[in-house]
Amino acid sequence: MQHSAFRVQLINFVTRLHETIFRVSGGRVLGVAAGMPVVMLTTKGRKTGKPHTSMLTAPVTLGDALVLVASYGGSDKHPAWFLNLRANPTVDVVTSSHRGPMRARIASPEEKAGLWPQVTAKYADYAAYQERTTRDIPLVILEPLPAHAPPDLRAT
Repeated sequence: MQHSAFRVQLINFVTRLHETIFRVSGGRVLGVAAGMPVVMLTTKGRKTGKPHTSMLTAPVTLGDALVLVASYGGSDKHPAWFLNLRANPTVDVVTSSHRGPMRARIASPEEKAGLWPQVTAKYADYAAYQERTTRDIPLVILEPLPAHAPPDLRAT
């Protein structure tokens, strides 16, 4: 499934509006969507090196780690944020309860097998998104960077 140009523009507009409200309120307003914590994810562009912000949800939390779903609404293409963090896994994360750098990694097939039922139990549309595409929708695990990480790994 491919998104029409209008749908992409609408998604971008709604996302920017959500991001603005989230930023202004420090995550107190619109910090939860569909019962999931909202994650303001900033990645480093894989081509430009410039920061790019995406508003996402984390259907599963594992202690201090967050699980993201690179669904792109069931599109046949990976979302840009996923391609960016795959190239540059140190990201900046803001939630209503966390602010700071994290390290992104793609869940292994074994991890995904255990997490996917939790993800779809939290938000059933993820299962429908997977049915729409032949692409295997990846799960991304964001983990806090250790306090002793080198400075270049703590900045995006």
